[in-house]
Amino acid sequence: MTLKKILTFFIIFFSSESLLHSEIPHYLDFKLILNESDAGKKAQTFLKNKLEKGIKTIQDKEKKILEEEKKLIQQKKVLSQEEYVKKVTALRTKVSSLQKERSTLMQSVAKQRSKAKNELLKALNPIVKDYMVEKKIRMIMNKKDILLADEKLSITDDIMKLINIKLKSIKLN
Repeated sequence: MTLKKILTFFIIFFSSESLLHSEIPHYLDFKLILNESDAGKKAQTFLKNKLEKGIKTIQDKEKKILEEEKKLIQQKKVLSQEEYVKKVTALRTKVSSLQKERSTLMQSVAKQRSKAKNELLKALNPIVKDYMVEKKIRMIMNKKDILLADEKLSITDDIMKLINIKLKSIKLN
């Protein structure tokens, strides 16, 4: 073989390998990025604290309502039937209000969690697109949609580093 043929062979071989590499879909563990990126962790901590604080407030109110109920039961014989019915109705109203408060808290946290996920995804898309162009990757899939794949096809660590540089936190208020 001449030098020209050997050189041509290497050029074709390495360019086809490069093309083949770009045709292989890579994957990204979005759930991991959502939970473990700096911005994702901060959002998770914020939402966890909000939920815990709200639940503690609700539990304190529940204790007060239970105390009121005990007092009301003790006063049942002393109070007139009319007064007793009024207090029972007021107590039921407080319980109903507390249930609505709990539901509102849960909905609020769920809404903020969804907002955080969407904000992270919005920030992630241009980063992934730039990465695709730079690495000449044509397709990236979410890990949860893959049954089995070679770990070498994961770009999660690279994207995690990039998102941590570009997105420090997510506004939730």
